[in-house]
Amino acid sequence: MLHLKNIGFSPSETGHLLSEARNLGKDCIIRDCRVSTKYVEFDVSIQKSKLDELVKKLKPIAPLDHARLVFEEHIPKEDAIKKGIMYFNDERFWEAHEVLEGVWKKCYGEEKILVQAIILIAAALVHFQKSENSICLSVLDRASEKLKDSTGMYYGINVDMIREKLDMIRNSKKILLFTM
Repeated sequence: MLHLKNIGFSPSETGHLLSEARNLGKDCIIRDCRVSTKYVEFDVSIQKSKLDELVKKLKPIAPLDHARLVFEEHIPKEDAIKKGIMYFNDERFWEAHEVLEGVWKKCYGEEKILVQAIILIAAALVHFQKSENSICLSVLDRASEKLKDSTGMYYGINVDMIREKLDMIRNSKKILLFTM
């Protein structure tokens, strides 16, 4: 995954940015693009030896912030939750979703439902970053339904605050970013 610095792009430009990146990086696979306030993220499949060349080709879009190999990590639950929160708060929602999915697989009962709700929120905001706002709102509705019986704190996550934020978004139909 490549994170270019966002030099003023908005999610509405995702399609154009993806097309431009694919034209510049013809010798690799660029699957998707998301725009956060900090980054323009590209999901890329490329040989590691060709990564620097691709970064140079994409420089007309924006300079590189960082690149990261994404794979399923097997890390302790508490560490995975901390990492998921860090990614979420850095608007790296796709990565938050991925790392928290590993936590979800190890949970049971009400905890599993709570973690699934948090994953759905991250997934919803991925859609927001792709300017798919109606999908975002629909997924937030599903997350809100899963959170209805949850309260208190979960590994430093204020569940009540998240429910309030989701209620505000759902009532106003205006997507707002927040931190956990």
